Amino acid sequence: MATYFVMGADQKEYGPVPADELRQWVAEGRLDAQSKIRLEGATDWRPLGQLPELAGPLSGKLSVPPPIQAPPPVGRTSAMAVSALILGVLGVFTCGGTALLGLILGIVAMVRVTNSRGALTGKGLALAGVIISGVLLILLPVVFIPALAAATQRAQQIACMNNERQLAQAVLAYSGQHGHHFPPAATWCHAIRPNAGSEAVFRCPAAPLNRSGYAFNGRLDGADATKVNAGTVMLLDSEGGWNAHGGFELAAARHRVHHGRFVNVAFADGHVERVSEDQLSALRWEP
Repeated sequence: MATYFVMGADQKEYGPVPADELRQWVAEGRLDAQSKIRLEGATDWRPLGQLPELAGPLSGKLSVPPPIQAPPPVGRTSAMAVSALILGVLGVFTCGGTALLGLILGIVAMVRVTNSRGALTGKGLALAGVIISGVLLILLPVVFIPALAAATQRAQQIACMNNERQLAQAVLAYSGQHGHHFPPAATWCHAIRPNAGSEAVFRCPAAPLNRSGYAFNGRLDGADATKVNAGTVMLLDSEGGWNAHGGFELAAARHRVHHGRFVNVAFADGHVERVSEDQLSALRWEP
């Protein structure tokens, strides 16, 4: 009768053992289909379940390894989840402009991935898009809007200075055409209008509804430009309206609203400066 060696759990060989004794060990639960068995005289170890001579009554006792199943197919990444993340990141560079759409797409993508039962992946991407977009939308009123307001105000200040510089050049052009005399203070807007090129330059960008956002120094009324000091105030920001003229009091209130505590001032030589409220009254107003 054939005898066998058994590889124990301690990796030691036991035997030789006759087939009948092996059957008894199987019945006692000491061996199963995966137990390593070697026929005496052979060199290779085989699972007990693969030995045909131990089939028959042992077949009900031997545990056969379960069939190998193919791994489940990997789901495709949700394009919506990717888009949500991209839009969220772009929101950093667009002052939150794409964040709202990124937030919406991220939430929808998370729902679809969850309900797809593995057909879609990318829930983490969608969640990242939602988080980034949500943070940007929260920070928008705190950081971006004040920054945007500051940038807008700065742009208006520059545009206002450019307008005032163009009006100053129109005044000087009028003077050159009228014997070097400045225009009449009471009608200065009408007088320089042909030289200004467009009535739009009379409007301050910060207060476009006013027909004119600038005033003329009343002390220059018809004055001889050749005798006026170049540092004399010619024009300044004002809410006085069309043909407004007078002194530094015309700048009251307006510059606080539109240009902080500063006033754009054009001088008799045509250059323009941004002057603080405290310096305004100390400027040269007399020709």
